[in-house]
Amino acid sequence: MTSGPDSTDRATTRQQRFEHGREVLGRIDGGAGEQVIASLADVSPELAHQVVAWGFGEIYSRPELAPRDRQLVTLGMLTALGGCEPQLRFHVNAALNVGLTPQQIVEALLHSAGYCGFPRALNATLAAKQVFAERGLLPLTEDRRA
Repeated sequence: MTSGPDSTDRATTRQQRFEHGREVLGRIDGGAGEQVIASLADVSPELAHQVVAWGFGEIYSRPELAPRDRQLVTLGMLTALGGCEPQLRFHVNAALNVGLTPQQIVEALLHSAGYCGFPRALNATLAAKQVFAERGLLPLTEDRRA
C-alpha cells in the first residue's frame, strides 16, 4: 500500500476527505460547522480544511465510539482546558443534536468539577446555559436530592 499525495487508499483525494468530513460535521452540528468554515476562509482556509477533513472525516467518524459518547468526551476535555467557551457552545449544541439531554450535559459538567475544578466547570455550565436558553430549554428541572 502506498501513501502520499497520489495515493488512492482509504479516504481517496484531499477534496473527498474534506467532503466526507463536511458530511459528518453536518450530521451532528445542525449547520454551525459551516459558520466555522466560513469564519476561517479569509485567514486560514487550511485550518478549516484540517478541522473538517481530519477532525471530522478521519477522527470523529471512527466507529469505535458513538457520536453521543464522543460529545461527552469532548465536553469534558474542553471544560478541562478552560478558555474554550465558543467551542463548548458549539459542542453543547452538537451533544443535543446527537441525543444527549440537557440534564445529561449538566451532569457531565458537574462531574468535571472534581477533576478540573469549580471555575472551569462553572464556565462550561454557563456556556451550556447560553445554548439551552437559545434553544428554549430553560429552566431545567432539578433533581433535589434529600
